[in-house]
Amino acid sequence: MSLNLPSRDGRRVQVDTSLAIVNIVLLLIFYFLIAGQAPRVQTPLDLSSTATLSPENLPSPVLEVRGPEDWLLDGDPVRPEMLPAALASVPGPVHLLMDRRAPSGLLVQVLRRPELAGHDIRLVTLKDFAP
Repeated sequence: MSLNLPSRDGRRVQVDTSLAIVNIVLLLIFYFLIAGQAPRVQTPLDLSSTATLSPENLPSPVLEVRGPEDWLLDGDPVRPEMLPAALASVPGPVHLLMDRRAPSGLLVQVLRRPELAGHDIRLVTLKDFAP
């Protein structure tokens, strides 16, 4: 059984792809114009670094966090629940001292504690911190 198709008269149909290319280029231009206009996040983050400050010369109060429940306030052991009473008379910021190799989850967990709500927290790390 043979299949007989009608002849094309020798003309080939040309597909014009220029319109599709122009549409793709315009879509890419619009995408990058919109994506490049992301709002800038403004944070009051001021990073500083020093190489000569010893742990004894850190500003007071220093809250040293060694673990989720192992905290020291100016060298004295303190329970997280007792921290609001200990910080009630502190007018300035609380300096949070953690090992720079500590897991980031511990820092987030400490900063979410309700005991530290309402206090200005400044993160302090030491290169050679040994708890």
